[in-house]
Amino acid sequence: MSKIRIHDRQFAPYYSKDKIADAVCLLAKKLKANLKHEIPLFLPILNGSFIFAADFLRAFDGPCDVSFVKLASYQNTKSSGTVQELIGLNEDLDGRTVVILEDIIDTGTTIQKIYDLLKEKPVKKIKVAALFFKPDVFKKELHLDYIGFPIPDEFIVGYGLDYNGLGRNLSSIYKLVN
Repeated sequence: MSKIRIHDRQFAPYYSKDKIADAVCLLAKKLKANLKHEIPLFLPILNGSFIFAADFLRAFDGPCDVSFVKLASYQNTKSSGTVQELIGLNEDLDGRTVVILEDIIDTGTTIQKIYDLLKEKPVKKIKVAALFFKPDVFKKELHLDYIGFPIPDEFIVGYGLDYNGLGRNLSSIYKLVN
């Protein structure tokens, strides 16, 4: 892996596709072991988590349902601090265990919004699984159940994460260097 350029910025290699694949499989196995015989509803948050969700669902060894919610909070390389709900949740959640699948959690604004939406529903329990987590900037009191990689507050692209619309299709993760 070598440095890449997206728009006006340069990015350096950070996590290889193999390291990501190992983490995704480990998350899926841990979640399956903890849910035992339940049939969870996985709720990936679009757009960023679509690749993580696809790989996670293939690694999850058991029956499950999936639905999608589209929320947005990023502008350029910074969190905007507000969340705009773009596509809502229309599933019957009565008595269900819902697992939010998120590509990255930083300030927690987006995950708090979806968590609050779910708490208004008759769910059995809510779990959160994120591939990347920035603990240094996390500002919420939510419990995060499954974390692939805790990372510093660095801007990353690839594996579903973008910089102004580009970079989602990269199979590895790159971090901003300038």
